[in-house]
Amino acid sequence: MAFGKILGGGLGWAFGGPLGALLGIAVGELLIDAKARQAQSGRTGIHQSSTSAADFGAALIALSAAVIQTDGQVVKAEIQFVREFFNRQFGIPKTNEYIRLLQQVIKHDVPVRQICDQIRLNMEHPLRLELLRYLFEVSRADGHVHPKEIEMIQRIANYLNISDKDFLSLKNMFYKDTDSSYKILEIEKSATDEEVKKAYRKMALKYHPDKVSGLGPEFEKNAKEKFQKVQEAYDRIKKERGLK
Repeated sequence: MAFGKILGGGLGWAFGGPLGALLGIAVGELLIDAKARQAQSGRTGIHQSSTSAADFGAALIALSAAVIQTDGQVVKAEIQFVREFFNRQFGIPKTNEYIRLLQQVIKHDVPVRQICDQIRLNMEHPLRLELLRYLFEVSRADGHVHPKEIEMIQRIANYLNISDKDFLSLKNMFYKDTDSSYKILEIEKSATDEEVKKAYRKMALKYHPDKVSGLGPEFEKNAKEKFQKVQEAYDRIKKERGLK
């Protein structure tokens, strides 16, 4: 089965620009002629208003490769994590093709900044946060998080226009740091009780699972887990402060 058969049908923006070029090179050909697509649509750019699950899958493949290759070795556990994630999201037949594609992409230098620029233009902020969360999970799949992997994820966050506070919030959902509960809520430990409550309401809204509805069960499941992390952080702070 050709890669294009399982990817091309649902892809909108993904095969234009640097992301499309990278995936096209990985399978030995450009799956879609970006210039032809632009001429047909009457646009000169690659921006579109919506993102499908397959678009998101293509972005995950490219950035998964960037994180996996950054420490100089490809670990089986990381590939297996990606496989299991995609199995739950897309089913086994499509996942097999995605993994074959990932194994090819890993062999190439990933133009991270250019791909992130393309993703940023076409993917709404809640989906970019979900993408970053997934990359944190990839980085810890082998039981050891290499500092270069964290540096790469932070670079990706910057390129995706994800704030330092958002980055630290997500990071502390996976890697406990000093005052992690406060960092998850994006506030300082010196915040007043009212500021804590306000921050919780803001973060609960930001990470509500409805923000990624329509991308599929695995993304929605992960969003619910992220939402729960916010709730748990707030509960810990309330207990610590004796708040009602």
